[in-house]
Amino acid sequence: MKEGFEFIGVELKEKAAWITLKRPPLNWMNIQMMEEIIRALDSLVSSPPNLLVFQAEGKAFSVGVEVADHLGDKAEHMIRVFHGIFRRLDSLGVPSLAVVQGAALGGGCELATYCDMVLASDKARFGQPEIQVGVFPPIAALAFPRIIGRKKAMELVLSGETVTAQEALQIGLVNKVVPQDQLQAEAQAWVSRFGKLSGVVLRLARKAMVEGWDTQGEKGLGRIEEIYLKELMSTQDAREGLQAFLDKREPVWKES
Repeated sequence: MKEGFEFIGVELKEKAAWITLKRPPLNWMNIQMMEEIIRALDSLVSSPPNLLVFQAEGKAFSVGVEVADHLGDKAEHMIRVFHGIFRRLDSLGVPSLAVVQGAALGGGCELATYCDMVLASDKARFGQPEIQVGVFPPIAALAFPRIIGRKKAMELVLSGETVTAQEALQIGLVNKVVPQDQLQAEAQAWVSRFGKLSGVVLRLARKAMVEGWDTQGEKGLGRIEEIYLKELMSTQDAREGLQAFLDKREPVWKES
């Protein structure tokens, strides 16, 4: 992929798109970096990967959005651009993984934990300290109650306190914690696992879970049935996977 990016890197390998934050050591997200992330996500629409991976250079994943960009005339533009990242993640519909090696705070925490899965090193920590400087985190306000429940979400957003990687694991904010020196190898293992699967089926499975969660009860189940019967079962890969199992052979995925 021809990049043309200053503050991020984008690499496509093993059916995964790796987006690397490159503003070390703390990876403060300025408006240009966020616009670059949006451009990178938009470039994936025509040929979506099996997995989208966010990682970062430096000692922190990201300590948040530049404070100066919250002030004055910049604030509205900053929010529109920042939230554009999450709108793109939702519309792209690709399973996503954050690989967090250090501090993920403020907007950095929102970016990491909004991903479908989070792999963290034992040196990572997570928090939304915005309340301590007189604002609140909109994405965390939306997502945290769904991820970790109302009570703990209230505590973290309203106190601004940070939690360790192990604490984040215990409350369901991350999926797995590994020693720092094993983080990249573990991330590669996750990528390899998803790379063996059908991209279109992964996206439809994710879509069913998201819509089922957002639409509870019988209505939610009805929507999942519709996705399964009308979208999933019309794909070549669904038929290929089932037939390969019956034939006792490895499936040959045909759709991206």
